[in-house]
Amino acid sequence: MALLFETINKIEHVGEEYNEKARSQMAEQARPAGSLGMLEEAAVRLAGIKQTLNVRLNNKVILTCAGDHGIVEEGVSLFPQEVTPQMVYNFIDGGASINVLGRHAKASVMVADFGVNHDFAPELPIFHKKVRKGTRNFLKEPAMTREEAVLAIEAGIEVVDELCSQSPVDMIATGDMGIGNTSPSTAIIAVYSRIPVARLTGRGTGLDDQGLARKTKVIEAALDKHRPNPEDPLDVLSKVGGFEIAGIAGIVLGSAARAIPVVSDGLISTAGTLIATEMAGAVADYLFMAHQSVECGHQFMLERLGIQPLLNLNLRLGEGTGAALAMEILDAATRVLAEIKTFNEVNIRNAHLS
Repeated sequence: MALLFETINKIEHVGEEYNEKARSQMAEQARPAGSLGMLEEAAVRLAGIKQTLNVRLNNKVILTCAGDHGIVEEGVSLFPQEVTPQMVYNFIDGGASINVLGRHAKASVMVADFGVNHDFAPELPIFHKKVRKGTRNFLKEPAMTREEAVLAIEAGIEVVDELCSQSPVDMIATGDMGIGNTSPSTAIIAVYSRIPVARLTGRGTGLDDQGLARKTKVIEAALDKHRPNPEDPLDVLSKVGGFEIAGIAGIVLGSAARAIPVVSDGLISTAGTLIATEMAGAVADYLFMAHQSVECGHQFMLERLGIQPLLNLNLRLGEGTGAALAMEILDAATRVLAEIKTFNEVNIRNAHLS
């Protein structure tokens, strides 16, 4: 656990100096105060993280994290587990939704295997971080051991370290791929929110009413059996989590330790992000929540984090698709701060000062 503790100890709250400078600069811009809404707050936060008023997000990376789940044995997903590796190959080939939206956002899309039930060739251009070929069926036993949970988190930290050793990274987004992964994500927010599972459970890949009822009962039974301790994030993760969720937690922690802003996607990414913030509260200073997913549990995750999402487009795909769209919004926010002229520069009297 040395890498995990070392990383957590490096995470510091963002100082206020550049936040204040950004607010002052925007107050002088030739437009009504507050007229650009959430773009202004995003610009302020990015200035604080990057310690500059001219933030440039030139090297943006979307990390789509993959893993399989033993809980699919209980019929909680419409799709078979074999779809997970098939989609990984699609990501590599550039034909998936995240590839299209990533290209539009001028972001690199990279895949990390934290626990797919498939043997990928070593030369395949992905991050080979497999801890195990899928989690165990957490209805019957803990999803992973505590040691495996730590290994998966540290593997996520290593992904960030390896990325940054190649070239400077300006922003990282997290995405996911793993058949059955809405079940562990829902279980995680159920532990922290103490809201009844029935209110938190969504249809995932498109379950009918009968399938939704079955999924809800499976999660309820698993939580009743294992009693995850919300005061111990590793206990929650190991009992009802997923390897890609743990990897995402590590990516979030590793990014915050390097003062890199992180964009979290939907339900599954936010489950990993939630675990990371429970481990180190200062992580929240570096977080941007991309959107509010259609998956009902996501709303309660966002409430737990206390961070307003940038978008609400009825998305429920995952992969990092919402995060790719949000990256474009954040790019725009940096230009709002750096390029809008002031009242003095355009010779307009500021009504606020008159």
